Amino acid sequence: MKPEYRSLHRARQAVILLFLVCGVWYLNWRLGSFNAAHPVFSALLYGAELFGFLTACLNVFMTWRLSVRVPPQPAAGLKVDVFIPTYNEDVDLVRRTAMAAQAMDYPHETWILDDGNREAMRDLAHRLGLRYLARTDNTHAKAGNLNHALPHSTADLIATFDADHAPRRDFLTQTLGYFADPLVAFVQTPQDFYNLDSYQNRTDAGSRVAWSEQSLFFRVIQRGKDYWNAAFYCGSCAVIRRQSLDLIGGFATGTVTEDIHTSLLLHKKGLRSVYHDESLAYGVAPARIEPFLKQRVRWGVGAMNVWRKEGILFARGLTLAQRLNYLATVLAYFDGWQKAFFYFAPVYVLMAGAMPVDANGWTFLLHFAPYYLLNFLAFEEISRGYGRSVLIEQYNMARFASFAWSTLGVFRLRTRFGVTAKHLETRTSSLGFLLPQLAVVSLNVLAIPVGIALFFAQGHLPADGMWANVVWAAINTWLAVLVVSFTRARSINRRNDYRFAMPLVARLDGVLGTVDDLSPNGLKFYGLLQPVAARDVLPVTLYLPDGVLDAMLDIRKLEQSQVGDEIYTRSLGGVFQNLSQASIQRIEQFLYGTDAQWRVNRYRDDSLTPLQRLGLINKPLPLPLQPGHWTGCEVVNDSASAPLIQVGLVDAAPENGEIRLLVDRPLSADRYYRIQAHSRAGLRTLQAVSGSHETILTGLGNLYLYRMVLLRQSAATEGVSLPADAPQTDVAIAA
Repeated sequence: MKPEYRSLHRARQAVILLFLVCGVWYLNWRLGSFNAAHPVFSALLYGAELFGFLTACLNVFMTWRLSVRVPPQPAAGLKVDVFIPTYNEDVDLVRRTAMAAQAMDYPHETWILDDGNREAMRDLAHRLGLRYLARTDNTHAKAGNLNHALPHSTADLIATFDADHAPRRDFLTQTLGYFADPLVAFVQTPQDFYNLDSYQNRTDAGSRVAWSEQSLFFRVIQRGKDYWNAAFYCGSCAVIRRQSLDLIGGFATGTVTEDIHTSLLLHKKGLRSVYHDESLAYGVAPARIEPFLKQRVRWGVGAMNVWRKEGILFARGLTLAQRLNYLATVLAYFDGWQKAFFYFAPVYVLMAGAMPVDANGWTFLLHFAPYYLLNFLAFEEISRGYGRSVLIEQYNMARFASFAWSTLGVFRLRTRFGVTAKHLETRTSSLGFLLPQLAVVSLNVLAIPVGIALFFAQGHLPADGMWANVVWAAINTWLAVLVVSFTRARSINRRNDYRFAMPLVARLDGVLGTVDDLSPNGLKFYGLLQPVAARDVLPVTLYLPDGVLDAMLDIRKLEQSQVGDEIYTRSLGGVFQNLSQASIQRIEQFLYGTDAQWRVNRYRDDSLTPLQRLGLINKPLPLPLQPGHWTGCEVVNDSASAPLIQVGLVDAAPENGEIRLLVDRPLSADRYYRIQAHSRAGLRTLQAVSGSHETILTGLGNLYLYRMVLLRQSAATEGVSLPADAPQTDVAIAA
């Protein structure tokens, strides 16, 4: 039985159908435009174009309809084990994941599966009260580690998390209900990553964009696969039925990607998969190009191994739709060869004078332009705003050589299962991993003047063909330069731990203000600061959802400004001094295993598509998405018998007459509150009525993000119901 689904908007359907028709027309014309003088080169270019069209057709088939899942309530009494396999990851990293897993709401037992057989990991499990299991060899790597644990478990359902993926408190309650269907073998959720400065992330605080190279896969492609019962297990952030595992002899071995291999074996048994499209766990994405590419090579080699071992297209037990979905996943890695041809083809044309198309410029343009324009539009629209073509092309440039290399797995190329590096390094060299991109830059840059010189000296190319290839080479150069520049920027890191862009109310030396850039090691503080110097040590109090945390902060960096003759401190950064282990763990529980930094900062990874910008499809984005400027505040309920005061954060920039308020205790509904904001400009008093709110789960308790209706003289006549004692005054908002 297929799940509920959401199909493409009619305008998007029209664009995509037009692209498919145009594609058949263009490729049919191209069959007659080969250059007889260069038949091999002409055939290679046509093959690259045909491959692109066929993979686009597969993508249309996969993602025309996206599943819509509503999680059922889980049955009581299910026996659940949580497996956290680890090999050589840092103990602190595993501790954060283990604490988040331990705090999940549904009754369960958490296991640390230690393939590194380390005493420190054994001690960690003992301190946290977790089950610990180690083995003396590493046969079959992660899959072997998981299989080694199965005989020790008596659970009905097993949740698996990589050592860096900290789950949200409601992970189990959001996923277990699907197993009421006895044919459901596993439930997969998106893999999201909290380090928004990773190599695969592009984050812009100003526009509120936090896009990832994997956004398209987890937001669109997996949902499309889910409609066809072809979503696959990704190795983490998932729950799998033990009985289903027993049917296939445990987690699949013999390849370096046990996840997709296990999925395929389960689907061949006629079992069902569920993709729950909500991020419920957050891990660490590769910070630099080296682990990023190594991870993609392992995925690609593993996909080739599975293809060779299981057949895919001719695998018994799979439906035709499932075979096409798995084929699309495998073929994605051959994209590396196509891109490599496109990156170096203009070099050959300009330097050798070999035109792969025998047609005059206008004839070629009249066929080429509509096809590639529709190609772009179709990709943007079927990606539902998660495609971001320019960024996708940069990542295509970054990984093309790795993808191409990984396809050699079809010919029994082997690669060791490697744990993706999860730590940050202060400075690393990325030159070796940029050689393909540097080759693209150097050869295309060389080809442009050489091709122009040969054209004027010998007329080796028609003028339109020469200039078209100059533009092509320039675009390749531009993409490669962007990748090299981005890679170099990401190779430099100042800290050994990620700092969350998560605002929090705090007091520094008695001054109420805002904390940002928070980690278990330190923070950044904004407020009306008294004179302070670097290396001063000041008391700081953090207001966490479960109570206050007192610490000492060693000031390391000051950001100062001057107004006239007066110099004042805008913000300061520091590291915690002698923070206890209990305090460190409280900060970790607050930061990890939650989507708070996305929700509070209003980050999102989709953007408007061309049709949305033209107004042909309703715009789903809540506009304006302005950056928040959070200020520490006291929230006073004057209407209570004894004024109730709690601290919080206020974003006092009005949007449609509303401001946002972040507190750790719920407010009374439709109640008048006085908000005293402590900004760098001084004390401000705001008056507002509590409106709608959203609850944000953290490992220490809930946060409540309210939309507060600002009161003005006319507020009482605009449908806002106020208590009798609420003052009817204008509100002056100081800048």
